[in-house]
Amino acid sequence: MSKKTVKKKQTLGKMLKRNRRMPVLAMVRTHRKKQFNKFQRDWRHKRINAEE
Repeated sequence: MSKKTVKKKQTLGKMLKRNRRMPVLAMVRTHRKKQFNKFQRDWRHKRINAEE
């Protein structure tokens, strides 16, 4: 078992925050021109490059 370094843990935390849906208010404000979050990913299909 390996331990996570601080850098890797911070990167994983950032990716976790990015992986949320776009707020509905943002969609309403842009008249649905922006409809999805470009940083969103599925853990099964896209790997994170969070190596040291």
